[in-house]
Amino acid sequence: MNTAERLATLNRIRKLSRLMDTAIGIPGTRFRIGIDPIIGLIPGAGDIVSTGFSAYIIYLATHFGIPAKDLRQMIFNIGLEAAVGTVPLVGDLFDAYYKSNIRNLAILEQHLQATEPEIEELASVRAESREPNLPKTREKAPQI
Repeated sequence: MNTAERLATLNRIRKLSRLMDTAIGIPGTRFRIGIDPIIGLIPGAGDIVSTGFSAYIIYLATHFGIPAKDLRQMIFNIGLEAAVGTVPLVGDLFDAYYKSNIRNLAILEQHLQATEPEIEELASVRAESREPNLPKTREKAPQI
């Protein structure tokens, strides 16, 4: 993949992760949920659909050469959310708090920060140029 394709893939992962886990603000609070716990309310199919979206995000992340250890952690995050998500109501509350897709995005961004810092910089410059008046909502991962 060239740099433009890598940036497009990273931005797709970010958008999907945020849509699934933090797209909707709860009025009067600082808490945000995504469509994942809402989809999970659909009996049976809801958890399968949201796990499918999460698996797609992991598939996209594999294009960045994520190490096996990080890939296992990402799969664990989704597996845990899928397993607990099968419990009615409690599973949906867990989905709202655990936010496996955002956790997986953080793992990917930490990997990219270490291996391809120019991709992270290009992505943040592009985001700032599209929305210059919005405050930054994502902190940079600490340098190790």
